[in-house]
Amino acid sequence: MAWLLLTLAGLFEIGWAIGLKYTGGFSRPLATVLTVSAMVISMVLLGLAVRSLPVGTAYAVWTGIGTVGTVILSIFLFSEPATALRLGCIAMIIAGIAGLKFAA
Repeated sequence: MAWLLLTLAGLFEIGWAIGLKYTGGFSRPLATVLTVSAMVISMVLLGLAVRSLPVGTAYAVWTGIGTVGTVILSIFLFSEPATALRLGCIAMIIAGIAGLKFAA
């Protein structure tokens, strides 16, 4: 159950990171409310996950999910470059996340 909570926390982290782009510097009320809500939900779920997972592992996996998801969505939503180097770095982050899960 803790891994499910952590995965959901990571997905909400992607949501708030992408949401920041849409807030217009927190000048758009709806986007701001949705982004801040995603931040709170992400933190609450992370807090619940660390009750039974090592905090170092949980934090690294949480940020890894957020990083990979945000970069991938940014490529599609904001036309950010998808260079071989960037994709290779994403692959290394995914390998690190998998390694931490299996080591926990």
